[in-house]
Amino acid sequence: MENNSKKIMNVSAITVSSKVLSEIVGVSDRRVRQLGEEGVFIRAAKGRYKLAESIKNYILTLRLASDSDNIPMENDELDLEQEKAKKERVNRLIAELKLAKMKGEVHSSKDVENVMTDMLSSFKSRLMNVPSKVSPILTQRDTGFINDYMTREILNILNELKDYNPEDFYGGDYIDFDGDLEGDYEEDS
Repeated sequence: MENNSKKIMNVSAITVSSKVLSEIVGVSDRRVRQLGEEGVFIRAAKGRYKLAESIKNYILTLRLASDSDNIPMENDELDLEQEKAKKERVNRLIAELKLAKMKGEVHSSKDVENVMTDMLSSFKSRLMNVPSKVSPILTQRDTGFINDYMTREILNILNELKDYNPEDFYGGDYIDFDGDLEGDYEEDS
């Protein structure tokens, strides 16, 4: 009996034929090719697949399928009405999000990041200027005066943060709606 096994140090370099891959995962050779076209199995060369990446992708695909039941397996048929309903649901959610953004009810993370960066940069700048601004005024003053003056300066700076303008967060999609949208449009039939 001959032992053809050898120690493999790097599984990422292993490639296998579609036949071998079909035997490993338990699907037909044709299904292996289909999954290769879908990008689940990673081709290394014609008729050869990267074993480790392909197995990882296949397991991920199976997990997603079991979590959402959206991915048809080899013998499953698509329910066209169900798929249309899912697509309509997604389109409705997208439209609702776009409308909420247009109304200023939600903000893009980029808009929030830009406004907060500007606001905090200004805040930092104002705080960093306090010593040079107040030190000439506070020289040779008593502790009570210094405490009151510093407290007023800090409160003025903090009040700037509290008095932010919500419109600063509105992106380019914002439209000022003057009321409720009910009745302003007709649905397509």
